[in-house]
Amino acid sequence: MSSDETVPEIAPFTAPGHDWSLDEILSLYRQPLNDLLYRAHTVHRRCFDPNRIQLSTLINIKSGGCPEDCAYCPQSVRYKTGVDSEALMSCEQVLAEARRAKASGASRFCMGAAWRGPKDRDIDRVAEMISGVRDLGLETCVTLGMLKPGQAEQLKSAGLDYYNHNLDTSESFYSSIISTRTYQERLDTLQRVRDAGINVCCGGIIGMGESAEDRAALLQTLACLPRQPESVPINTLVKVAGTPLEGEEDADPIELVRTVACARILMPRAYVRLSAGRTEMSDSTQALCFHAGANSIFYGEKLLTTENPQFSRDQSLFERLGLVADRDKTSGEVLPAQKT
Repeated sequence: MSSDETVPEIAPFTAPGHDWSLDEILSLYRQPLNDLLYRAHTVHRRCFDPNRIQLSTLINIKSGGCPEDCAYCPQSVRYKTGVDSEALMSCEQVLAEARRAKASGASRFCMGAAWRGPKDRDIDRVAEMISGVRDLGLETCVTLGMLKPGQAEQLKSAGLDYYNHNLDTSESFYSSIISTRTYQERLDTLQRVRDAGINVCCGGIIGMGESAEDRAALLQTLACLPRQPESVPINTLVKVAGTPLEGEEDADPIELVRTVACARILMPRAYVRLSAGRTEMSDSTQALCFHAGANSIFYGEKLLTTENPQFSRDQSLFERLGLVADRDKTSGEVLPAQKT
């Protein structure tokens, strides 16, 4: 029996309404890699220009001191990782970083704060940053932890385009990684963001000791949300000394490619972003991920507290692959030239 007979056919423009089962996603994930890449790239080419990459820059506007126990995170107060707790940056400092990011080619500016959740006074200060970044002509994204009722609406009023709040992994594996907040609490924040009319940025991490079934279950949760995320970051674990996962075995790069390809098939209109872990990826792995449907990266020399590839390395890779930065700030719009 051929792989086409064992894997459900996918209509690229109806996939978001599909109620994916775990078995269906595992069938996609486990099919021969060439078949999976063919399917994923076909969907990608129908929904996006395959040679354009959206560039986002992420900065840490408040470092360290987080009370959560996420096993991968160097900013947790529970682990000795050498990351100091720092106060919230000033608006002027943030805008200076945003100008630098725009000059380097980024179209979206993401601001992260190491909080369990922001206080109302924090929201007021972050709102000022959001407004200032928007005035520079950049899309805005923040990741601030869990939101209380009313806070998402304040961020929306300031002009926030995206809120990032990752699920990290499957619900069944989640308790092996985090105990200080529940999976449902994460889903509740996503719903508050969606109800406020803000785009959702939500993905996960591979390489934390999870199984293929866990990766499939994470993708199932994302793909079957009432409205799929507009942005889906796929991270690979960055092993930081002092965290519980510092000795975790490296993830197989092919498993990353499979995860990206399935994300593209299941969520065809989302930007699928190669996020943490790119410093350790070979150029060949990244090229395969772009072919599989990744069309966004974090661009800059720092990713919160961990290293990110140098601008020059990314620029060289894009030139060799014939990729160009997407400055149009579209969000999953089907390009007329790509329709079939």
